[in-house]
Amino acid sequence: MTANLFDDLPGSAPAELFADLLVRPGCRVERIVSTGQATPDDAPCDQAHDEWVLLLKGAAGLWLEGQGECTLRPGDHLLIPAHVRHRVTWTAQDEPTVWLALHFE
Repeated sequence: MTANLFDDLPGSAPAELFADLLVRPGCRVERIVSTGQATPDDAPCDQAHDEWVLLLKGAAGLWLEGQGECTLRPGDHLLIPAHVRHRVTWTAQDEPTVWLALHFE
């Protein structure tokens, strides 16, 4: 059975939506849907594992410690190494922003 990453996208939501698409030992693939959310300035993420993200739809700002902020548009991707503090500074207000995230050891 097939599934589509763009099915069931909300127009708005009170919080980002996270859905695991595939989970295997040492690897997890996740769809994230943002509808205008951002990470609070005082609460950056600090993960014990690497994360590769691909922005599929919408737009977003992503801040990485030691690198500053970058703007992501559809097709942009980057690796967030383990323990590099990071946060989403903004996401598109007028359409859902869809991310594909690969978390791996």
